[in-house]
Amino acid sequence: MSRNQASLIGFSAVALWALLALFTVGSSPVPPLQLNAICFAIGGAIGMAWVGATDGFAVLWRISWKVYAFGTAGLCGYHFLYFSALRLAPPAEASLIAYLWPLLIVVFSGLLPGERLRALHVLGAVISFVGAALIVARGGLSGSSAALPGYGIALLCALTWSSYSLISRRLGAVPTAAVAVYCLATALFSSAAHLAFETTVWPETTLGWGSVIALGLGPVGLAFYTWDIGVKRGDIQMLGTASYAAPLLSTLIMIAAGKAAASPVLVLAATMIAAGAFLAAMGSRAR
Repeated sequence: MSRNQASLIGFSAVALWALLALFTVGSSPVPPLQLNAICFAIGGAIGMAWVGATDGFAVLWRISWKVYAFGTAGLCGYHFLYFSALRLAPPAEASLIAYLWPLLIVVFSGLLPGERLRALHVLGAVISFVGAALIVARGGLSGSSAALPGYGIALLCALTWSSYSLISRRLGAVPTAAVAVYCLATALFSSAAHLAFETTVWPETTLGWGSVIALGLGPVGLAFYTWDIGVKRGDIQMLGTASYAAPLLSTLIMIAAGKAAASPVLVLAATMIAAGAFLAAMGSRAR
């Protein structure tokens, strides 16, 4: 697999994450941790079926428990922090801070063996972040001091996912099959947290069940496998910058589904995200 092919596979995760908001809205009134448990169980089942049909389950026994602990902490920790941040701070601000992770990936990727961070990578990531910020914060920002704990948790959320992605790059020899175990372990921990803190509520309609299943198959399932391939074998700096397309694609999908209204801000945001991705691509091409 070439570097460009792996990057394209990795970007498919970004495209799938763009569907996260639409399917999450459709899955109401299922509470977050319960939804997390169901979706990761589906994602883990998909991975196990794939492992069984290809390399065989023996490959999973050759992977260190430390790797499994790392992957589970990454997936479970990120989602726990994200949900907590949105409960303790206004969603727009919390989402904006949490979405610093692509910028952090680009900035710290220069510490990875064989990688060189160029000015175009950083400039492209910053421009794309501003474009994404226009979308996330288009409803206005409150800046409430009471939300400071939520802001801090959102920053930890960004650090968690960027660290997970960068360390996964260092674990390039670990097969992507390990992600199936990450997902199942995350489903187990999410189930325990759900039973401790939430009341069980099942989808009430066919649309609700369809949304939950779609989440498990795509944004909270297949996406983690393709992201693993991308960060391990692709252009991680380009991939980090391109990740800012997710909020733009998500908003466009919500507009197409009639869940949001179109806005001139989207044109500016799209231009900035595309310009940032172009600059990052030029930085990678210069290498």
